[in-house]
Amino acid sequence: MDMNTIMQQAKVMQEKMAKIQEDLAKKSITGSAGGGMVLVTVNGQGDVLSVAVEKTVVDPQEVEMLQDLIVAATNDALRKAKELSKQELAQLTGGLNLPGLSNFMQS
Repeated sequence: MDMNTIMQQAKVMQEKMAKIQEDLAKKSITGSAGGGMVLVTVNGQGDVLSVAVEKTVVDPQEVEMLQDLIVAATNDALRKAKELSKQELAQLTGGLNLPGLSNFMQS
């Protein structure tokens, strides 16, 4: 295989990765905590898009619990976004776990 072929293949892969990133940015994933009382929605790149809290969990005496629920819902959403990113990337790599590509979400 000559160098031009390798460079062309690398360019095609780079274009596909850019498309995957663009598509992931358009997808939304929702995580929940407290039986759905706290919902956090992120995009496929891990950006938080929204936080929804049911009024019943807003109690001034229970602020720490609410904070914990928000953290749990955010982590749930981010785990789901990472899994989605991993699945999308697997389509590009044919399921190979390539070093440097496993953490595809932007930080």
